Amino acid sequence: MPPKKNIQPLWLDLPEEKDYPAAASYLLLTTAAKKVPKVVASLRKAKVSQFKAKDIFRASGLSLLGVSNLHVEKDRQKIVKGTPLSPLLLVSAPELGKVIIADGYHRLCAVYGFNEDAWVPCKIA
Repeated sequence: MPPKKNIQPLWLDLPEEKDYPAAASYLLLTTAAKKVPKVVASLRKAKVSQFKAKDIFRASGLSLLGVSNLHVEKDRQKIVKGTPLSPLLLVSAPELGKVIIADGYHRLCAVYGFNEDAWVPCKIA
């Protein structure tokens, strides 16, 4: 399915509850285990802010997943149907010179496919 540039994703006001354990699981791979609960608690308390999709990608240093990825395609379908997406959970890692996408990588890839300049709500700790 070619990108439809006129489609704007809808967003939930807050991340879904299931996103926090998913973020913790990922962070256990990138962060000292004893720090993960504190980081997740900081994410829960953080206010939702917005960044452009392209800027999150640049700051993360990650590659864009294509529509051949099952999870990206599912999120693309949600966008087309007007189903709100959950905001991303990000962790600033200045010692690495980047931001860690703790949860929402597939959602970000799906949004980017429609509009790299789209504003993406997220919480950042």
